[in-house]
Amino acid sequence: MTQNIKKAIYPGTFDPFTNGHLDVLERAVTLFDDVTVVIAVNSSKETLFSIQERREMILEITAGLEGVHVDVLQDGLLADYARNAGATAIIRGVRQVKDFEYEFQLSLLNRHLYPEATTVFLMPNVKFTYVASSIIREVGMLGGDVGKFVHPSVLKMLERKRAEAARIGS
Repeated sequence: MTQNIKKAIYPGTFDPFTNGHLDVLERAVTLFDDVTVVIAVNSSKETLFSIQERREMILEITAGLEGVHVDVLQDGLLADYARNAGATAIIRGVRQVKDFEYEFQLSLLNRHLYPEATTVFLMPNVKFTYVASSIIREVGMLGGDVGKFVHPSVLKMLERKRAEAARIGS
């Protein structure tokens, strides 16, 4: 008897990967056998961390999670990536109504492009509902304490980026 493995992808920019992202990922792992975190390149976003830095941070944070993989989508459509990966679900974290409106539009488009995949909306723990990567980046780069919202390794990387920016700026 062959087992039907349930595969999902969890795409995002993840700049940086927050505890909210981790919370959503941990929820996804309880629903799916195989979850690939897909670091997407978004040309309309200016990122603080390189693709390689984001990949390294996510690999470190998820090292103990069984069935989790990390990959990069440099270009192309997410629906095509999902199809090629054999994913039947696309995980999207939703913190608030504004997120849902945008994600709903994307999910309808992805359904059109790849009907075999279902978008699954997961909400993080309430303590992470106001945590966005963009806010973490800004507060962290200004020296604010974001330790409750990111893994210690991400905090170190933020501190290193802040020190580099200070050296360049002086």
